[in-house]
Amino acid sequence: MQISTTATELQFRLAEISDAAAIEALVNSGYRGDASRQGWTTEADLLGGTRINLQEVKDLMTAKDSVILLCLQNAEIIGCVLLQHEEANVYLGMFVVQPTLQANGIGRQLMHAAEDLVKARWRAEKIWMTVITLRTELIAYYVRRGYQQTGTFKPFPPEIAQAFATVDNLQFEVLEKTLSYE
Repeated sequence: MQISTTATELQFRLAEISDAAAIEALVNSGYRGDASRQGWTTEADLLGGTRINLQEVKDLMTAKDSVILLCLQNAEIIGCVLLQHEEANVYLGMFVVQPTLQANGIGRQLMHAAEDLVKARWRAEKIWMTVITLRTELIAYYVRRGYQQTGTFKPFPPEIAQAFATVDNLQFEVLEKTLSYE
């Protein structure tokens, strides 16, 4: 899938195994550590450690009904999103834009490209995600993009919380969006 927009000259394509190391670096820089603090989507105040390792990225890329959509600018990977088809719905995760480029509309374009891919590839009814409940500004961002808070909560993985959490009582809320095919 090759999509081009003239406004910011972004390209979108599916990730290949050769992209795994770049994806690992991007995701970790977008969510954790000092580099993530340059953007507004950081989890660094909630969690330490790394978000994902190289083998986990490769496992996601090779899993059945799972793809990673990349956002590129001048041939550089600046964003990505994981999409996993599950029955009639698709899980959206690992959504990240390079921290220094956040708040420029790139995330909105990447989200739109991801939703278009989901519609074309799987004709899914809904797309859903989980967001840490303490991330109210991130939840608000997704609500502005048409996702709804479901009131369904999922526990944070205890092994990750015990090893990396810097705050107590982490949990996820499920957000979902019904896709239209007009």
